[in-house]
Amino acid sequence: MHAWKDWKKRVVPAALVGALAGALVLPGAGPAAAAAARPARAAVHEAYVSMAGARAAGPADAQRVHVLEVGRPQARQVVVLVPGQFGAADDFRALAEELVARLPDTQVWAVDRREQDLADLSGFRSGPDAAAAYYLGGHYRVQTPQTAAYVGQWGLAVELDDLRQIVLAARDHGRHQVVLGGHSWGATTALAYAAWDFDGRPGYRDLSGLVNLDGGVHDAFAGQGDVYRLTAAQAAAWQRQIAGGAVFDGSLAAVAGRPETLQILQQLAGAYAVAAPDAPSTLAPRLPAPLRPNHPVSNAGLITWMLASHPLAAEMSINPAYTRSATAARALAGPVPAALEWYWPNRLTLDLEAADPFRPTPAGRLLGLRLWHAAQIDVPLYSFASGLTHGTVNAAARWVVDHSRIPAATFAENDAMTHLDTLWAAPGRSTVLSTLAPFLARLDER
Repeated sequence: MHAWKDWKKRVVPAALVGALAGALVLPGAGPAAAAAARPARAAVHEAYVSMAGARAAGPADAQRVHVLEVGRPQARQVVVLVPGQFGAADDFRALAEELVARLPDTQVWAVDRREQDLADLSGFRSGPDAAAAYYLGGHYRVQTPQTAAYVGQWGLAVELDDLRQIVLAARDHGRHQVVLGGHSWGATTALAYAAWDFDGRPGYRDLSGLVNLDGGVHDAFAGQGDVYRLTAAQAAAWQRQIAGGAVFDGSLAAVAGRPETLQILQQLAGAYAVAAPDAPSTLAPRLPAPLRPNHPVSNAGLITWMLASHPLAAEMSINPAYTRSATAARALAGPVPAALEWYWPNRLTLDLEAADPFRPTPAGRLLGLRLWHAAQIDVPLYSFASGLTHGTVNAAARWVVDHSRIPAATFAENDAMTHLDTLWAAPGRSTVLSTLAPFLARLDER
């Protein structure tokens, strides 16, 4: 058990203040980015590492995952963070750099799921003009249900088996303690890991804590309008659709035409904003009418238009009072790792929706979800809620605490922050940073 009984569950109120904004979009066929000056600090160790994943459907070269490691390899505590839907490892770089600067004995590992290897990021090795010619000219390698049919079998079991390889590598035979967390559906994934049965061993036994960044289970997203009540019949019908060729989640294809187009254009926009923030945008005129600015903009101004003033959806927005344009542009630009995943498996969407009740259900049994240990989870929990879900993220986290053996929890919230501000808010403005760092410090003191 844990020597945490005197650490009471608490709510950390939000603190409010300001900065600027970033991210974007554009279809494809075949602001000034200067960051505010900060005190000089020692260079942070960063490495992008490939490691073997679990054995699953697909060719041998598809059985790998990647991790962006930020911070001292000798650190006693490793925080493994899983991105949300369509997110990737570079989502966490800005937050990770700030955390390890405050916590020298903590390292952050940001996960790239196996499907990120399906993306052809080679065109971003050159400047943004060459990248635009490569991608908008249709020269990149495209994945289809025919070329990657095996992705139809990449569900939650595969993701958690991969994640277990990462967690065990981070533990290094007990030399390090591991905190597991995630953003949005990445937080759902982290909680599912804790409850999962790995051949008789509960996932939470590998962990010293859990971090929930604006996501979770048990109606965490209800305040946004997403309530999951999947029946076994619906799950079976969904499986048939996947077997019939609906291998990739098509949510973003509805906006931009192909599963990967929106992500490519967001990365291009970030690359232009980093390279020449004040130059007139050459991407803006190529946007489809619903996304196109109604006046000329700079490269940085296009990011501000798309994320701050005219976002596609609330979860794709930033609040200029919290997130700098330069930070968002840097995350989007990559190039490797990137901030966006091109080919999200439809089976993973199915399984995560089925996992939402966080207990065995007929749909979960049909899908083989091994969420057998939720009630036994006994490690401390941190949960942060932005304004996206109007309180349901932390309400759901409290439900998890009340229906488990979690000994202590910190609940933080800031209704003025957006879903992306959770990741990218400026250090002096971020409620996440000011509340998560003390939580992690307490874990490291155990």
